[in-house]
Amino acid sequence: MNIGGTKMKFNKWTLGLAAVGAVSLTSVAQAEEKMNVLQTAMTSTTISGYVDTSMQWNFGTGDNHLPTYAFGGSSKADGFNLNVVQLSIAKPLDESEWAAGYRADLWFGPDAATLATTSPFGTTSDVAIRQAYVALRTPVGNGIDWKIGVFDGIIGYETLTDGDNPNMTRSYGFTIEPKTQTGLLGTYRFCDVVTASFGVADTVGPTINARSFNGNPATANYSESEKTYTGSLAFTAPSNMGWLAGSTLYAGFIAGFSPTSTPNTTPFDPTTSGGIQNNYYIGTTLATPVAGLKVGAAIDYAHIRGGSGNVPGVVPILPAVGDQNVNNAYAYDLYVSYQATEKMSLHGRAEYYRATVVGGSAAAQKGNNEVTALTATIQYDLWQNVLSRLEIRWDHSEDPQYGNATLPANRLKNATMIAANFIYKF
Repeated sequence: MNIGGTKMKFNKWTLGLAAVGAVSLTSVAQAEEKMNVLQTAMTSTTISGYVDTSMQWNFGTGDNHLPTYAFGGSSKADGFNLNVVQLSIAKPLDESEWAAGYRADLWFGPDAATLATTSPFGTTSDVAIRQAYVALRTPVGNGIDWKIGVFDGIIGYETLTDGDNPNMTRSYGFTIEPKTQTGLLGTYRFCDVVTASFGVADTVGPTINARSFNGNPATANYSESEKTYTGSLAFTAPSNMGWLAGSTLYAGFIAGFSPTSTPNTTPFDPTTSGGIQNNYYIGTTLATPVAGLKVGAAIDYAHIRGGSGNVPGVVPILPAVGDQNVNNAYAYDLYVSYQATEKMSLHGRAEYYRATVVGGSAAAQKGNNEVTALTATIQYDLWQNVLSRLEIRWDHSEDPQYGNATLPANRLKNATMIAANFIYKF
């Protein structure tokens, strides 16, 4: 039967109801057409996620004075932890020239509060939007893939997804990197070897829809048009390079404004206005002639000037005094991973971290800190869909304050912990 030029098939029950006027074949056809569109959309939509838990024991006493790396701290010491639950709903881009899709990653649990991707006037809670963006492709050259919305920061050796990292605990390099941004990001693949990304965002994050002028142009640090810029360049060794095939070299930056800085009454003056933040990163992962063995290295540098903003979670910032308030944080990391058997892998990380604050009182200067850390992890995939690992970590601080001049002077110089991590992926 043709309705509106479209050939439709109806079952006998539907035709019988139409014959007695109980239903309209046109309305049935429209309902079936809408249902087919919905079914097509749902067929290409994926639902996934994970539940991340851990058990942790910190040696000795003084758990209120633990190192300040991301997603760690005293709240997880000496006990059982729910870290985070992630629920992901996505429609990936297909191979068409004008492909479209989306992704939404929702976080639930204590790590969601730490991520702090709240709106400018929201409050931090155990529910957070990690990512939420529309994905588009434009057929320019090999095709540019776009993300519009909230997306993960593009620099770093480690990611927000715990199970994708070689170790359970995060590095100091990860700690000083911006985690999420709100903006537009484009990625272009020149060939199998070279890929580049460039984007513009409101701020360095993580506050969703934040502005460089703190939402109040009357007390603005910067003009309404000021934005944050990010870019990266990645090189992947081709298959004809022997045992080096698949090795990567990655460099990137995020440069802009921190939404957490206090507005200054002198707008447009970078020597007195606060909140300028620049992050730079370079890292590599190298295959080796030894089967299953990979090594990596990463360098992170964060620079913040002025205001009351800070390198996230690590170092306090003094009130701006001319251009004398400069905060610099450096992190150097070495990684090694070995796939010993089909189910067992071994991972190690060595790192050196240093942060400095220029200007202010001698007491505030004591906030400078220097930390060395070693982490060893063994992963054994015993259960299906479960990532299970055991980790031991040692942090040594040359300054027992761990970068916070307001904490007691008896802060531990050596902090050792052992933890077990279980992540179910669905």
